[in-house]
Amino acid sequence: MLKNILTFVFLIVSLGVNAQGTIKTMFYNLLEFPSAQPNNREQILMEILDEYEPDLFMICELESEFGADLILDTSLNDEGINFLRAPFEPSQSGDPDHQQILFYRKGMFTLEASEVISTQVRDINHYTLKLSTADQQTDPVFIEVFVTHLKSSQGSSNQNLRLDMVNQFTNRLETLDPNSFVIFSGDFNFYTASEPGYQELLDPTNAIVMVDPIDRPGSWNNNINFQDIHSQSTRISSGPFGAGAGGGLDDRFDFITVSENMLSDPKLKYITDTYKSFGNNGNCFDNSINSTDCSGGFSQELRELLYNMSDHLPIVMDLETNKEIILSTDDFLAQDSIIIENTIVSKNLNIQMGSNFSRNITFEVYNTLGQKLMKFNSETSAHLSIDVSQLTNGVYYLKTDQPVSRMLKFIKTS
Repeated sequence: MLKNILTFVFLIVSLGVNAQGTIKTMFYNLLEFPSAQPNNREQILMEILDEYEPDLFMICELESEFGADLILDTSLNDEGINFLRAPFEPSQSGDPDHQQILFYRKGMFTLEASEVISTQVRDINHYTLKLSTADQQTDPVFIEVFVTHLKSSQGSSNQNLRLDMVNQFTNRLETLDPNSFVIFSGDFNFYTASEPGYQELLDPTNAIVMVDPIDRPGSWNNNINFQDIHSQSTRISSGPFGAGAGGGLDDRFDFITVSENMLSDPKLKYITDTYKSFGNNGNCFDNSINSTDCSGGFSQELRELLYNMSDHLPIVMDLETNKEIILSTDDFLAQDSIIIENTIVSKNLNIQMGSNFSRNITFEVYNTLGQKLMKFNSETSAHLSIDVSQLTNGVYYLKTDQPVSRMLKFIKTS
């Protein structure tokens, strides 16, 4: 008996170690989604997302709420209900077909608030997320996520419109806690680091100082010295699809910037060298991303998908936290299609099961000592609500009788 308890405790300790780790982020200009050709791009996007598996997925050039649901239901939740989305907000800035939205991993985050900041050109969408950590009641980690699409094209008038949009963002920073963790991402359409909008974004006198994680200032447009970070255009010609820009890969338009504290604060920190123009092997200057001349670490198959999906490449970046993220088993949940809907519980533990489970499933609840405290059955129901109010406050583990048993964690509170 003692040996079994020690083995169980070892498994729990291992699970806890895995729970502390990486948060994967992606920004992607999806190019007139969903109307642009080819058809069924939600399927193409699904394969791209499966390659990287982001926890936070930020997009622009969304045309409709229908498009948002296509992404959620087909591209992200293809293996179970693992993602949620922010509310769809119709444009408040006069460009109804170019909107932004955020998708986030269910269980890893809760959406605390959302707002729209209107500008002369396009909205800036602001979302407040709370990371699901074991100590979130006493020391919560909030992430302020802003997503936008700045004015396109060259010329001083367009630069001024981009500057005005950035000013709207930096003004909003003045209302936040100065220690906030902030992500500002989007298609910024900057041609050079000397542009006023980029300079305003990184101004060290701002209420919250923002940084470009890779710190690669310069004149990015049509400059081979920056070919490894270019993100637009994926196509030499837009002719095959009739939408987007051609010209080959020669601009750095797409960005994820972060607050300066995220370079050093262990509660939420950028992982050095993880910022990438996803799919760019660094040898595709003025070329189509799917060219055989652009081979490297990113596969030909992935680059074909990226070519078909959009005239932009996604930008990806990993974060790490020294906190224990409660749901460390999301990937296994996708396979098993068993999800704990509420990982912090005061009375009822809600469990959802995928349609692939047609037979009775046995569940057991253990404490951190490996003692079995409860046992119950699904009785072929797709949804269970179990009264756990009799449990004392603390951490518990839910185990099933499935062939590959996965322990799911929840916290009981008063």
